[in-house]
Amino acid sequence: MKTVLIIFVTLVIMIQCKYVPSDMPFTNPLVTVYPCLDTTDIILSYDPGLAPKDRNQYYLQYEHRTLPINVSVVAQFSADVNIILNLRTTNNTFTRYSLKSGSRMSHEFVTSNPELMIYGYKVKGTVRGRIPYLTSFKINGVETCNQPNMTLLDDYAANTMDDETRLNCGRRKVGHTELIVNGAQTKQGDWPWHAALYKFEFPNKKYICGGTLLSKHFVLTAGHCVTEKRDPAPVLPEILTVVLGKYYFTGSDVESVERQVHKVIIHEDFLYRPLRNDIALLKLRTEVMFTTYIQPACLWYNRASEKLLSDEIIGTVVGWGFNINNSFTPVMQQMQMPLVSNSVCMSSHSYYNTIVNEHNFCAGYRNHSSPCNGDSGGAFQVFIPDLALPTMDTSTPGSWLVRGIVSVAKSRSDAALCDPDEYVVFTDVATYLTWIKEKMDYEVY
Repeated sequence: MKTVLIIFVTLVIMIQCKYVPSDMPFTNPLVTVYPCLDTTDIILSYDPGLAPKDRNQYYLQYEHRTLPINVSVVAQFSADVNIILNLRTTNNTFTRYSLKSGSRMSHEFVTSNPELMIYGYKVKGTVRGRIPYLTSFKINGVETCNQPNMTLLDDYAANTMDDETRLNCGRRKVGHTELIVNGAQTKQGDWPWHAALYKFEFPNKKYICGGTLLSKHFVLTAGHCVTEKRDPAPVLPEILTVVLGKYYFTGSDVESVERQVHKVIIHEDFLYRPLRNDIALLKLRTEVMFTTYIQPACLWYNRASEKLLSDEIIGTVVGWGFNINNSFTPVMQQMQMPLVSNSVCMSSHSYYNTIVNEHNFCAGYRNHSSPCNGDSGGAFQVFIPDLALPTMDTSTPGSWLVRGIVSVAKSRSDAALCDPDEYVVFTDVATYLTWIKEKMDYEVY
């Protein structure tokens, strides 16, 4: 695990932290704990009532001890952090200093009444979903935190990602039923978040993969769709286009729109052989306007499966992938299939032993029907009702959540085509929620 060093060099006389500054983003009641098991001089104040995305922050105070006039404080954390240093002066006001991750900051403070000084830090992790625990706190080179408590906030912040889905995503705007029949042909507007990815290969524009619209600016797809073969580098965004609201494979749809790609964002640890971290985001050059036929999908959240009728997760895959004639289908098709355990998948064929890992999953029936060539990058999407109900029918309200991305399938022995009698491997979106949201937050402007 990467350790980030933040160094503070501060001149103070006496430090007595009695409360959290009023301008900190915390509300009562606070959870107060000791981040070090061997001392009560360091106190951590945490607000479990913050929004899930903000639960990776807390206020750290040092008190009960008198420090020398010249003091150097060195703090270490288990993950990247942004820190605001707070000092209260004799006129009862706070002076705030922002210390960025990995920076060194020096200050001198002069006060006529040092007993009134308050000294503390607002600590916030740079990665949503990860709490940066204090691992070391040295004063003039002497360690005061010999036994850091690395789990003290786990019970309060076990889920720092959104634990509910938004109400403005994953919902159709046309009057079709939510539940579908396996193998049924889709209707226009059934899957308004499904995207078609094209690559310009002179002199033509070639369809390459599917994708999923997540917002007005971003499309989620598979990493191998937008990288050079055997090269982890992304393709040039200038040669990619995204078509949304598409239903017919050939020709144009009245409701479809085309967008240029501004940036291709692949996972930093993407590998082509063996295929690893097969996930990417496309940032569009201009934003998309939502319509009846163009809507964003929802991302999976950690407690989504609690609303399902059983432990089995049934997902739907859509696209124009190869049919039994080994050609693209003329209109968008849909197919339901169950998610299966990695052990079941790996025991079905030795091919999966080097493919399946903790960041992907298998799905399918092994009944001569499965996603095929051309379906890569599309979503394994699961219908989650708004409320946990004992039964569901076509009138049950809910949202479609992206749980996986079509990644790879075992090839037939006689051709470089998918084997419809084997499982398909999907990138597990549930394990990349932090990565997706961090990239979208960082790149949105």
